[in-house]
Amino acid sequence: MNAETNPLATEFCGLSLDSPIVLLSGCVGFGEEYTRIEGFSNRDVGAVVLKGTTLEPRLGNPPHRVYETPMGMLNAIGLQNPGVDKVVDEILPGLDFAETRFIANVCGSTIEDYEAVTRRFDDSPIDAIEINISCPNIKEGGVSFGNYPDMSAKVVDACRRQTSKPSIAKLSPNQTDIQENARLCIEAGADGLAVINTMMGMAIDAESRKPVIGNVRGGLSGPAIKPIALLKVHQVFEVAGPRGIPIIGQGGATTVEDAIEFIIAGATTVGIGTALFYDPLVCQEINAGIAGYLERHEMRSVSELVGSLAV
Repeated sequence: MNAETNPLATEFCGLSLDSPIVLLSGCVGFGEEYTRIEGFSNRDVGAVVLKGTTLEPRLGNPPHRVYETPMGMLNAIGLQNPGVDKVVDEILPGLDFAETRFIANVCGSTIEDYEAVTRRFDDSPIDAIEINISCPNIKEGGVSFGNYPDMSAKVVDACRRQTSKPSIAKLSPNQTDIQENARLCIEAGADGLAVINTMMGMAIDAESRKPVIGNVRGGLSGPAIKPIALLKVHQVFEVAGPRGIPIIGQGGATTVEDAIEFIIAGATTVGIGTALFYDPLVCQEINAGIAGYLERHEMRSVSELVGSLAV
């Protein structure tokens, strides 16, 4: 389908998508996890971001790794994955690239790790590469690459040099100036931005006086962070929009209205993650709802809605 016959058709980083919905990294495994559910199809979404992948296999964090919170969820999976060689050699060949676009999620503990993983994915059928700059930098005392604009830009620049595929920088909300981070990532070569990653949080068992999460802290996702995510998308769009850099808006989108709000704030595509745990078939409902909204407002394409916030 093209934009003339499909109002949801979306251009993102040079990729033609049939829907503005993107399934987020860590929520659908390596692309096939939800296809076992009756009625679910990857064809209902524009793209699927695969689970975070590192150079070597990782076992992840000790339990508990997941904890439900009011209107949200804490997770500290710890990048459990089989390593990039197994992903490229054994997992990617089993994906149906005719269904949707697949985006790799690149992680590392050093810039050299990011370079090596990106280089490996460059020599694969993957459609694009998301750079997860929220990983801890072990050479700098474990601080997150993504919380410091200069460090974020160095990672993006290093990855950009390793691939000709579209590169998307996944921005952290746990920083002082996300606009400066976005600007530097764009200057370093990012073709797109994912806004936002999870917020850092924790939960405590009052009886034992111990952290609920084995890693003490985890990433908070779900509806609780949506107002923050909307603001960050709006702020980043002020920087990225004039430069023609598209945004994956993410963080708590669970309904049609949520998705539309993210697009109005400046997102070209909308990431769906935690919502899948509540309703695995929610993407069909969101697609239909966006199409209905466009028809009611006499818009021919979802692109007309992007960044249309009246302020």
